[in-house]
Amino acid sequence: MGNMNREKNRAVWFDLPVEDLDRAAEFYRHVLAVGVDIEEFNGTRFGVIEHEDGNGGCLVIRSEEITATKGVLIYLNVHGRINDAIECVNNYGGEVIEEVHSIGPHGLRAIILDTEGNRIALHSDHVDDA
Repeated sequence: MGNMNREKNRAVWFDLPVEDLDRAAEFYRHVLAVGVDIEEFNGTRFGVIEHEDGNGGCLVIRSEEITATKGVLIYLNVHGRINDAIECVNNYGGEVIEEVHSIGPHGLRAIILDTEGNRIALHSDHVDDA
C-alpha cells in the first residue's frame, strides 16, 4: 500500500468473501482487467487483487459471509471501461442487477452480483472510450 493511501484514504483494504476462489479470481481478472494472484499464508488460500499504489483487497474463502441483499456496498473501479466490464460480468458468470446509470456528478455505476453472489458496484467517471 502506497504512502498516499495510508495518509489520505479512509478505506484502505477490503476482503470479498467467496466460495470458489479460482472461479472468483477468474471473474475479477476479466471484470476489473487486473491481475489476481492466488497466495497462501498459514495454510489459508486467498486471491490478492492487483493494486500497485492504490487501495487493495483480496478474495477470501468465507461462503457464510456472502450476501446479495444487505451490508456494505463496495465500489470497484472500472474507469473508462464500464461497458466492457458489464460484458465481462455477463460472460464470466455474474449478473447485472442494476444497469449502468448516472450517479450525478460522481460518475456512473452498475450494481452486479459476482460469481459468488456478492453485491458489488462497478464505478467509472465516464462512459467507455471508443
